[in-house]
Amino acid sequence: MEAEISLKGRRAPDTPPALAVRHFSKRFGGALALDDVALDVMPGEVHGLLGQNGSGKSTLIKILAGFHAPEPGAELIVHGKPAPMPIPAGAALPLGLAFVHQHLALVPSLSVLENLRIGDFASETRWRINWRAERARALETFARFGLPIDPDARVRDLPQVERALLAIVRAFEDVGARRDRGNPGVLILDEPTPFLPRAGVDQLFALVRSIAREGASVIFVSHDVDEVLEITDRATVLRDGSVAGTLETRRSTPDDFVELIIGRRVSLFQSERRDLSHAPIQVRIKDVSGAIADHVSIDIRSGEIVGLTGLIGSGSDEIVQLIFGARKARSGTIELGGTTLLAASISPPVALSVGIALLPSDRLGAAGIAPLPITDNITLPVLPDFMGALGLEWSRIVGHARHLCDSYEVRPNRPELKLGLLSGGNQQKVLLAKWLQTKPKLLVLDEPTQGVDVGARQALFAALDQASRQGAAILCASTDYEQLAQICDRILIFARGRIVRALTGDEISKDNIAEQCLRSLSLTGIVEEAS
Repeated sequence: MEAEISLKGRRAPDTPPALAVRHFSKRFGGALALDDVALDVMPGEVHGLLGQNGSGKSTLIKILAGFHAPEPGAELIVHGKPAPMPIPAGAALPLGLAFVHQHLALVPSLSVLENLRIGDFASETRWRINWRAERARALETFARFGLPIDPDARVRDLPQVERALLAIVRAFEDVGARRDRGNPGVLILDEPTPFLPRAGVDQLFALVRSIAREGASVIFVSHDVDEVLEITDRATVLRDGSVAGTLETRRSTPDDFVELIIGRRVSLFQSERRDLSHAPIQVRIKDVSGAIADHVSIDIRSGEIVGLTGLIGSGSDEIVQLIFGARKARSGTIELGGTTLLAASISPPVALSVGIALLPSDRLGAAGIAPLPITDNITLPVLPDFMGALGLEWSRIVGHARHLCDSYEVRPNRPELKLGLLSGGNQQKVLLAKWLQTKPKLLVLDEPTQGVDVGARQALFAALDQASRQGAAILCASTDYEQLAQICDRILIFARGRIVRALTGDEISKDNIAEQCLRSLSLTGIVEEAS
């Protein structure tokens, strides 16, 4: 490990690590998920942890949390003190280790204050709770970090970004209340940003920096190389269960990280910019309105990939739900394949019947069924094609599923596996294959690469590009500006529920998309029809 690297002057070269991992290995059956992993995290350091889906990141985190037992020989040292291996259940927090997972583990029906103190209430014996004192303590905590969060608000009523900030503050407070003296604690943030808009990510990063300034260390687990470069001091990359390398982020480039993650230099996918102005219009979205969207009109041409984006609350993500009938539209029409539908009357079955398919952002909540095998998930829309005289022909179904998994590079290609056991990137490949096999006239995507590693992204982008070249119209709502710049022929910027700018050709770049989103609220010229 690079123990002599200076971290912005915050520590001397001989400072011992806040967290030292040694000889972490883990087998599942015959498969080696972790292979002799070593990792140092220094006091006050924000340390990134990257790797493709299946690289071993989750296994490492679960060992630190006491969920998995490592192979014999593993060592963990926290601020110079050896920790028991395996970590007993419930012992991570007293050691100074606190975790914030992607889904935050908050109770929506409880108040902010109740969620903030739930660990104290569960571990202490009290005859009564002084709610006035607890509220004052919570306000003091939020003020310390500059967070305008109301302790009395219900968590279910908070914006997603405030929920993430609450979960991080709670973890920091919990570890502070239980750690030993001289142990500022280590926070492990496991993919905290995929559900946040860019402005929310900035708020979260400001909080992380504040926590690090107070002496705590942070392990920031992410698939997003740009985020890691922005927030971390150093970052370790896992590949195939082993440490591929540790980089000092201020001296590294995105290409350096991608090469470590993949194991070779790769060219990021970039679709060929096409002039589709003369292609036939395949879909007309006319004056569609919802809770936020306000008389939105979009013409999408055959083979065109159109990106929708904007700041939080802009309405860009609502449109994809309205088109599919996942949310109720107030007005408008959708014309597709000679059929005109009232947007207010569209339901998912109606949308599917006319050739509209939706891949929502919630992979295992709305898009796929985690406990069911890949075979069941991937063939659900085409089951009637496999009906024989005696019922479903399962041998053909399994063969078809295996063929699709091979075509879309799903790993492992074992159709009998439950969908939930695959990595995020491979789950998304299965779900994309599920809909592309139906050859939809309009494929609607909502944050398609959320939580997907850089390698799997390239395969997904290539599949979308091929589908568009075969005539599918594709509408992609995303806050990932880099993704939009890689795959889209046209990008529509939303503000206040309306389209305020359309980008084409050389105007499409990650930086320009970000700039136009930031400028969007001050734009006065509304694009009435984005055709």
